Order: sequence, then structure tokens, then C-alpha cells
Amino acid sequence: MSYNSFGHLFRVTTWGESHGPALGCVVDGVPPRLPLTEADIQGFLDKRKPGQNRFTTQRREPDEVKILSGTYEGLTTGTPVSLMIENTDQRSKDYSDIAKSFRPGHADFTYQVKYGIRDPRGGGRSSARETAARVAAGAIARKILGPDVTIRGALIQVGARLIERERWDWAEVDNNPFFCPDAETAKLWEADLDAVRKAGSSVGAVIEVVASGVPAGIGAPIYGKLDSDLAAALMSINAVKGVEIGAGFGAAALHGEENADEMRMENGKVVFGSNKAGGILGGISTGQDVVARFAVKPTSSILTPRHSVTLDGEDTEVSTKGRHDPCVGIRAVPVGEAMMACVLADHLLRHRGQIG
Repeated sequence: MSYNSFGHLFRVTTWGESHGPALGCVVDGVPPRLPLTEADIQGFLDKRKPGQNRFTTQRREPDEVKILSGTYEGLTTGTPVSLMIENTDQRSKDYSDIAKSFRPGHADFTYQVKYGIRDPRGGGRSSARETAARVAAGAIARKILGPDVTIRGALIQVGARLIERERWDWAEVDNNPFFCPDAETAKLWEADLDAVRKAGSSVGAVIEVVASGVPAGIGAPIYGKLDSDLAAALMSINAVKGVEIGAGFGAAALHGEENADEMRMENGKVVFGSNKAGGILGGISTGQDVVARFAVKPTSSILTPRHSVTLDGEDTEVSTKGRHDPCVGIRAVPVGEAMMACVLADHLLRHRGQIG
């Protein structure tokens, strides 16, 4: 299986399966002499790890990262940084009943059709467990971007219930289990997800990621656009079915004078009156916040029986046992942040390589 790497100058290759002994990544293109220890990475992994509350899978993984190469005495050496995260709480027997059946909405069928073989234990390589390696890589990317660039993500919709944007407060994101910037909506989501979990079902979600402090000029025209790479990176996250930048699909309902972000000079600098473009014009950053949103579908592994077929071509019903997220979008927030960081770090290095 190829296509396990992304990025150009900052290049990440992830490896491992959901129920294998470990997973991890190799990050190439990391500049030398950056301070980097396991502690710099662990905090981001802790935001993503499972089993932290009743609204996520109860699989208990410490997700402790180990740096295997690429550092010396706490500094990067300019050589590939290899990271490993051990799996410690696999329950492969939970998947014995579906080893010869395809879960509707899951990658079981397509992996089998393409490769003629698949790992049914937790979805193997198609499991969202793979995203732990991306979060680890994202921590390194933030080191390259430096302290002036801030990347924050928030859950803005669970199922059909959206937040109220006038109540947006970044400080609330760390005060609830949903990474929600609206405290009142977070309380409503608790009741919503309790009902979904007890019913053995699942719901989707929308995540918004905002990068502040991104300098103007990052990105390239035509086939190297910052927004196209960002969209591809976010779309590559497991279960993501839609991505938008800035006003996104909402721009289709606007008139030109509403959508155009007006500019003026202020203290010798260009200032924008709005940010419908999401901080990117012509594939190049404007210096405003880079804003992206992505939609995550409901978890495919559910207790509710669904019609499907077997490997032998027989009709059947599938009900997935085991430990699964009633809303996988919750833990996708730190993953979205990581992918934003990786894309920005890659483009920053590419910009320096071309412009200086």
C-alpha cells in the first residue's frame, strides 16, 4: 500500500494499524536545532487520546510518544524524526463477528476490492487511530511555525445542532469535553450524545480550525495553492466528507459586494474589513486568520443492525460491537489542528526555499 506520505519539504509518513503493536510516523525535512522532546508532543496527543469521557470510545490508550531518532540532547539534528506510539488496549475479538462482513459506510468493502485483503480489527489502516501519528507530527510542525502562529480548533456543530456564534469564547474550548466555544450549546450536546450513545447510534460533526499570525505571502499559485493543499490535508482525515475555506459554500449565496473583503491602509499597513476569503487569495495567504471547516460523517461502527453483504456474496445484517465514538468529530478537533500545522509548516519552508 502506497500513499502514506504527505507534504513536500516537511514530509510526514505514517505507519501502523489500529490493533497492531504500535503506530507512528517519520517526519522528514525538520530543520536542525529546534528544541524537541516527548513533552512537546505529548500535550497534543493527550487532547486526542480516547477514553477521556463518556462521549468518546472507552478504549483506554495512554498514547505515550517515543522519539526514536532525529534529536540529540533535546534538539533536532536535521535528520528524519521517527515517532512511535504503542497500542496497549486492543480487543480484537470484538471484531470477530464482522471479519467476513462489510460494515455499511465503512472502508471494509473498498479495501477488500482494491487489495484483496483487509484487517478487520478496528478497521486496520483505515481506523481513526492512525490520526494519533498525525497529531504527533503536527506538534513538530508547530515548532517550525514558531510562537507567533497560533492554531486553534473548535467543534461548531454536532448532528443538527449548531453553536451560537455570538457566544463564541475560545476560553470555553478547554472547559468542556467537546472543544466547544459556546458553553450553553455544549450542555445541550451532552443530552444529545447521551441519547445517541444509549441508542447504539452515532452522529456527525463540523470542526472549525483557525490559524492566527500566518504571514502574508505563504502559498503558491495554480497547483501549489495553500487552500488546495489545506483542503486535501483535511479531507484526508478519516470520515471527513466536506471541507470549506472562509465563507466556503456560503459564498455561493452572497453578492459580489458582500463577498469581497474590502481593504484600506492603516498605520502603513493593508487592513481588511472582513475575511470571507478565509485568509487566502489566489492560493496565497493574506496575513489574516486562515479559517477552514470540515464535516465529519457519523461513525460507521454502530449497534443498530444494517443490511450488508458477506465476503462470500451473501446478504446479511451487520451490527458492530466494541468500543466506538458516538461522535468521532469530537476527537477530530486536535487532528484538524495538526493537519493545519503540517500544511502551514510545509508551505513556510517552501516559501523560504523560493523567496528566501
